[in-house]
Amino acid sequence: MKKAVHYINQFFGQIGGEDKADYAPTIHVGVIGPGMLLKNTVAPEIEVTHTIICGDNFFGSNEETAIETIIGYLKGVEFDLFIAGPAFLAGRYGFACAKICKAVEEHFGVPVVTSMHVENPAVEMFRKDLYIFEGGDSAGAMRKDVPALAKFLKKLANGEPLKSAREEGYFPRGIRFESFTNELGADRVVNMLLKKLNGEAFTTEMPMPKVDRVAIAPTVDLRDATIAFVNSGGIVPVGNPDRIQSASATKWGKYSIAGQDSLKGGEWQTIHAGFDPSFANENPNVIVPLDVLREYEQEGKVGKIHEYVYSTVGTGTTQADASRMGAEIAQQLRDANVSAVILTST
Repeated sequence: MKKAVHYINQFFGQIGGEDKADYAPTIHVGVIGPGMLLKNTVAPEIEVTHTIICGDNFFGSNEETAIETIIGYLKGVEFDLFIAGPAFLAGRYGFACAKICKAVEEHFGVPVVTSMHVENPAVEMFRKDLYIFEGGDSAGAMRKDVPALAKFLKKLANGEPLKSAREEGYFPRGIRFESFTNELGADRVVNMLLKKLNGEAFTTEMPMPKVDRVAIAPTVDLRDATIAFVNSGGIVPVGNPDRIQSASATKWGKYSIAGQDSLKGGEWQTIHAGFDPSFANENPNVIVPLDVLREYEQEGKVGKIHEYVYSTVGTGTTQADASRMGAEIAQQLRDANVSAVILTST
């Protein structure tokens, strides 16, 4: 029987929510939370012997320490496989899952597998390095995502030959292998062409990536520039007048900052659900640095600050909604003759 170790964050490790996101790595014997489902689905071929828990903020802010600590734990554990997540659409969690998987694979040479939603930023960052399975956008998809992982893990444990990324269910890694068929390449390409001409479905053997190309903006003289603030950190007037969603946002807001030297706690707040809001609520300038830029304006280092700040939330927001909102905000900025934008996240 093969042995596996499971990595999860503080929430799924039953430590706590955002208030425990700074939780340092710990290792536990047995399974916790979603590990129970994983344990049941990989049995009897695989036994999940240990669980590692680490807070999302701790990993993101102390990456080297987190990895070093976890690697140290694993040196005292006998294991054949390493599983992280699923991470769904949680960006910090996805990053941590992918980063620790890569570190474990490089250090111990064992197969590593994780799962997350296609729009989790970690997919594009690590898909070429890891087996990342396509998962749902929330924990509600757990019962579907974990069995897909388990099926693949069993194949790895049994040394079975692996099929293509499409057939197995993980994101393509850009790795091509030779395969042999009795059909000549010329016949295959003609058959694909005939299907295309007849409007029939076909699958190319050489998929090409689609890359959005954005022209580099010209430089501006900051001393004559009008600079605007745009943020996905959810900074809004207290009460959230536009009812922007705290996650999976489909709306953005436009708020006046005319005559204000800084954003004051108690007047402004963050409605972002993806991080501990206490620091941003106490001092909203940590996300929208109006205080510092206002000093630069008074010193003549910048021309002037645009009178409005534009806000939305990034966590869980789809690429389609983000693109639409970005285009809408950009048009507002063009109409106001804004020269440059300070774009801040979390």
